[in-house]
Amino acid sequence: MADLDLAKRKADRLAHLVSADQCALLILEMQKGVVGPGSGLPALAAAGAEIGLVAHVAKVAEGARRRGVPVIHCTAESLPGGFGRSRNARLFAATLKAGMDNAAGSDSVRPVQEVGPEVGDLELPRYHGLSPMNGSALDQLLRNEGTGTVVVVGVSLNVAIPNLVFDAVNHSYQVVVISDAVAGVPIEYGAQVLENTLSLVATLATTDELLQTWATA
Repeated sequence: MADLDLAKRKADRLAHLVSADQCALLILEMQKGVVGPGSGLPALAAAGAEIGLVAHVAKVAEGARRRGVPVIHCTAESLPGGFGRSRNARLFAATLKAGMDNAAGSDSVRPVQEVGPEVGDLELPRYHGLSPMNGSALDQLLRNEGTGTVVVVGVSLNVAIPNLVFDAVNHSYQVVVISDAVAGVPIEYGAQVLENTLSLVATLATTDELLQTWATA
């Protein structure tokens, strides 16, 4: 009985958090140059393929569209000539060495076909930093829409997703992370980040739990 009560409380809380009138889906860096076949980060792309990342993100995005939840593709891009590009971390140097220029409009910054964009989706690039919450106008746009909860999917659990989650929490949003629609390297490390870090500041749910909640709301 206690387990049933706990499950109901969890389901009720999730339903409250992801109500269509106050949440948005953030799809983080599910772009061809990151998780596609020609990824400049092959280990990350392989980890995503192993856990079915693209399929799960696609299911979440389709569920959001059906429910009327805004779908925002948050991509990492570069301005012409790399103007204003971040250069103050090894990660930025490594991505350039791997040939990830991520020029705006190039194939590498387009979301993988399975996840969109579909009609009505929004694409919001960032040109510097590690998180769309501070590296783009995302925060201001969400506030103008009255958004209180962000649902997070994509990559990676190594850097960008924790950064986004922390930024969102610090900006007073509720955060829901879809645990089987995010990936890190190695896969086991990503699972540890979810269990030991993100679970402390965000609500974790599976793709099926989220879709069931939206379907019955």
